[in-house]
Amino acid sequence: MFERLAELAIRRSRLVLVVAVVAVALMGVLGAGAFGKLLGGGFDDPASQSTKAAKVIDDKFGGETNLVLLVRADDGRVDAPDAARSGRALVADLKKEKTLTNVVSYWDTDIPGLRSRDGREAMVLAHVTGTETEQKENATEILDAYTGDTDRGALTVEAGGGAAVGSELSKQVVDDLVLAESIAIPLTLVLLLFVFGSVVAALLPLAIAVIAVVGSFALLFLLGSVTSVADTATNLTTALGLGLGIDYALLMVSRFREQLAMGASVEDAVRRTVSTAGRTVAFSAATVAAALAALLVFPQYFLRSFGFAGVGVVAIAALSTLFVMPALLYVLGHRVNSGRLPWAKPGRSGTREPLWGRLARTVMRRPALTALPVLAVLLVAASPLLGITFGTPDERVLPKDSASREVSTALRDNFDGSEDSALNIVIDQPVSKAPLQSYATELSGLKGVVRVETSTGTYADGADTAAGPANTALGRPDAQRVNVVSSLTPKSDAAQTLVEQVRALAPPAGTHPLVGGTDAVLVDSKDSIGGRLPIAIALIALTTFVLLFLFTGSIVQPLRALLLNAVSLAATLGVMTWIFQDGSLSSLLGFTAQPMEMSMTVLMFCIAFGLSMDYEVFVTSRIKELHDQGADNETAVADGLGHTGRIVSAAAFLLAVSFFAFGTAKISFMQMFGLGSGLAVLIDALAVRGVLVPAAMRLLGRSAWYAPGFLRRFHNRFGLSEGGPEHAPAAGPAPTTTSYETNTKGVKDTTEV
Repeated sequence: MFERLAELAIRRSRLVLVVAVVAVALMGVLGAGAFGKLLGGGFDDPASQSTKAAKVIDDKFGGETNLVLLVRADDGRVDAPDAARSGRALVADLKKEKTLTNVVSYWDTDIPGLRSRDGREAMVLAHVTGTETEQKENATEILDAYTGDTDRGALTVEAGGGAAVGSELSKQVVDDLVLAESIAIPLTLVLLLFVFGSVVAALLPLAIAVIAVVGSFALLFLLGSVTSVADTATNLTTALGLGLGIDYALLMVSRFREQLAMGASVEDAVRRTVSTAGRTVAFSAATVAAALAALLVFPQYFLRSFGFAGVGVVAIAALSTLFVMPALLYVLGHRVNSGRLPWAKPGRSGTREPLWGRLARTVMRRPALTALPVLAVLLVAASPLLGITFGTPDERVLPKDSASREVSTALRDNFDGSEDSALNIVIDQPVSKAPLQSYATELSGLKGVVRVETSTGTYADGADTAAGPANTALGRPDAQRVNVVSSLTPKSDAAQTLVEQVRALAPPAGTHPLVGGTDAVLVDSKDSIGGRLPIAIALIALTTFVLLFLFTGSIVQPLRALLLNAVSLAATLGVMTWIFQDGSLSSLLGFTAQPMEMSMTVLMFCIAFGLSMDYEVFVTSRIKELHDQGADNETAVADGLGHTGRIVSAAAFLLAVSFFAFGTAKISFMQMFGLGSGLAVLIDALAVRGVLVPAAMRLLGRSAWYAPGFLRRFHNRFGLSEGGPEHAPAAGPAPTTTSYETNTKGVKDTTEV
């Protein structure tokens, strides 16, 4: 197959490039509409009790409260005549809006909990209708019309709640993406110039990265047209497309330049590049895609959309590298080295780097002495995981000065319980008045509950009599809704305990209440993700084991790779916990410390694992070739790292740059994703590949390549081989770096990863 790809690039190079240009143009047109197809949220399980409760409330009660307008009297109290008159006019206007339902306010209910303790502020509650996409658009229109500098008489209006947070998040995602790209692309180009020492060679990986990024937006448009895709997927696909596009192209360009330096003709250099580095790209892409595919086991569309989009972006990056890059290399030929920069050393187009070989030999002379300090540092970095806690995104992921976050803070500080974070109980069947009163009374006696609102009254402190006015909108002949408002900090341990207590409380006879609300969503999300996480980890481990076995023919190598990857990932997650949960760098990065966002943590784990396998393939491939040639274990490892070390380190720094650029984001969980993914790449490429791999290989010795006889025979028949046919270089100058080897099938090989 790879030979055919090489011949296609040689014989139809210009046609391939024309098709590529047309394809990129078409993808650009499709990708321009991607943002209109993406949704906010996606962190809840569609089959959970909280989601079912929200659906019943949507169908029968006009929806849960997702918009809270904080109305502040400009002078005096909200009960003052002018303020009250303006408040009633505001509510009347809101009730006329076609995109709002369940508009409830202090002025038309006299519910004390809707007025602040000092009497200067009041709440107006509402539900923004529509799908996730429509809610974003509708909320934005409402916010533009009713908040900010709009004239509301004696009142000032600000917006909070889920719909307002979602609207701000969508805008911030776009701003963060533009800023990250404006940092990552120029910085990446500078690093590529430094790595290659040639302007033309440096631009080639960037060209593949652009194709991958444009293709990723087209893919998001197509996916968003048929399924739910989270809006933050744009950030992931951009970082992943940019990083992997450069990563894979770096392998191809380096290999091509090495072949030219060895005296091969342009045609033979293309053939050799595709048959060797091209195979590595294909296999590496498979390992990354396998890790991302594990996200599809989760029901949350936030994670599933990253699974679909991530696998697609990896495929786009790999395919563009395998089809477009060989054609570009053939057309350019020796001009790939044009634009040589002053610091570039003649003859340094090969990939052998003595530093990495010397490092490997130093480690293997005293494997325990050199590896134990590195391992100790990684384990210390992982130690914050012992105190990790998990949450779901809320307004705190936004900057402190964002309007919706300021409203949420005011609601918690100035009111007796926040309606926005109330538990929403729905009973989807008729309930008599007396049992409903008894149920509400018991609910009001639970620790932390401020009041319970029903169609029969408002209850507090476990009293058996109504402690406030009834809200008739909460009752229907065929269903009842109960709002449990507490004074507990949203998403705290106490708030989650309250969810369990409410669900455990005996309901009216013959009924089956569904409990929803933000705290219930958190409880259900933790149960849902936690229940499926072992399945995802098992799938990742199994596919990794199988792929590495097919690649190496050993059962020890996959186990060694899984163990070392686990250590590096634990260190990365530990550092992220120390930063974002413990708040160690909150003042520097400008975020609010809070529990680790569970979905993003799982996502980061899958991506970091897949990328670490990328470098595992790069290094292990070369070591295996030398070992199969007959070199002893120490020589194979040292020379293998000597040949691949520079590529691995360069690729890691380039990939890390694209991730670290998202550390500038204003959304805290995107900061965590960017910094965590970039750190994971660097730890793996430097500490693991540079120190722990040679140490482990030295300690394992010959057993590193062990496989039972029947598996060895299976591998000989079905195993994956990177080596292709050797193409003798044309007559030319003596090669600057040579490495003649023999692969497992006895074919003379100069495979370079």
